Amino acid sequence: MTRSAIEDALQDLNALVKEGKLLDAFDKYYHEEVSMQENNLPPTVSKKANRQRELQFLADITEFRSAEVKGMAVGDGISYVTWNYDYTHKEWGVRQYEQVSVQQWKDGKIIHEQFVYAN
Repeated sequence: MTRSAIEDALQDLNALVKEGKLLDAFDKYYHEEVSMQENNLPPTVSKKANRQRELQFLADITEFRSAEVKGMAVGDGISYVTWNYDYTHKEWGVRQYEQVSVQQWKDGKIIHEQFVYAN
């Protein structure tokens, strides 16, 4: 996958996330064997398992105020996005933070993603 193709896919994925269409973005751009990891916690592996994790996360959001891309970069088979999130979670309360998402691409889809943020 070329850098240009990754950048185009990433722009579309980010637009879907900002529109609140997280599951659409997930279904379209994530590999069947995707591994997703929060900071240094053990990763969740497989599209099915990660989709369930996403569904649970979305069910726990009581108010979503914004998701803003602060910056992004694309390399050979890899991309980075810095997000600023603002939402209320039923267990964690108000969450306002920056997160860096690091994505590795395979076959036109994200095969590994790690979210890095301060707790």
